[in-house]
Amino acid sequence: MTVVSVLNYKGGVGKTTVAANLAGEIAYRGRTVLLIDMDPQASLTLSFYPADEFAKEFSDGGTLLHWFEAILHHQDPRPLREFVVTPPRVNERVQRGGGRLDLIPSHLGLIDIDLDLAAYVGGSRFDVSSSGYLWVHRLLADALEDPAFAEYDVVIIDCAPNFNMITRTAVVASDQILIPAKADYLSTLGIDYLRRKVAELVRDYNEVAGDKGGIAIAPELLGIVFTMIQHAADGPIIAARNYVTHTEQYGVPVFRQMIRESKTLFATAGERGIPAVLLPNANPNVQYELVELATEFLTRIAVESTK
Repeated sequence: MTVVSVLNYKGGVGKTTVAANLAGEIAYRGRTVLLIDMDPQASLTLSFYPADEFAKEFSDGGTLLHWFEAILHHQDPRPLREFVVTPPRVNERVQRGGGRLDLIPSHLGLIDIDLDLAAYVGGSRFDVSSSGYLWVHRLLADALEDPAFAEYDVVIIDCAPNFNMITRTAVVASDQILIPAKADYLSTLGIDYLRRKVAELVRDYNEVAGDKGGIAIAPELLGIVFTMIQHAADGPIIAARNYVTHTEQYGVPVFRQMIRESKTLFATAGERGIPAVLLPNANPNVQYELVELATEFLTRIAVESTK
């Protein structure tokens, strides 16, 4: 399986929308996809389950929060595979293509878990000399080594818009990192910083792992996907094109396919539980772009995985 984290420091760039629609389209093409919602806002989870249904089924148990809590409280934690759910509405669609989309739900309480995890590595500065450094960073990676996860073709992790402890566990578990971004100053400003933070984590982690006989990690930046693009008659407006060109200086690949602005797309799908790419009455231009993005995404992870 290929594990991809979807990450940007800036919120509101369509990160969750990209994750949900990529997963939906890839599953519709007959593949088995797992989404992991590691953002405490739980927007990805609520894209597949209405809020009242989520509260009834998962708020008291069954989320990533409860898995982490059991580990940190030194209880006998249930294996991560037992927290996997299969959202019914979207799977009614993707099963027509022979695929399946599964989800590990998030919870607002992950905010507190992040602070607890940081305490094991010396606080917010992540002391590499801490005895718990490797253990904490590898929590998700080790959990995904469970043979039960081998059935998935792709695992997509929706990360919070930060580089805190939970996000770091996602990066350690990942083969690639996908960066959604708006074509504006604030969204692109953090891309170089994110690139440097990932490089710093990989360097520090591999130094510690090397000293302790662990396995090195090498997550790659899969590329930047530009979202919420304003269009004119002849395509993306000039300002958007300028930001795309400006981003090339960071040395991070840029996806050819961009996603245009759409009020209905970049809003929660929780009431329907189905990503826009699979809806019968969605904007055809947006759907085309999402389908093309999924094709490019699958091509890129296939190329990367053969290296």
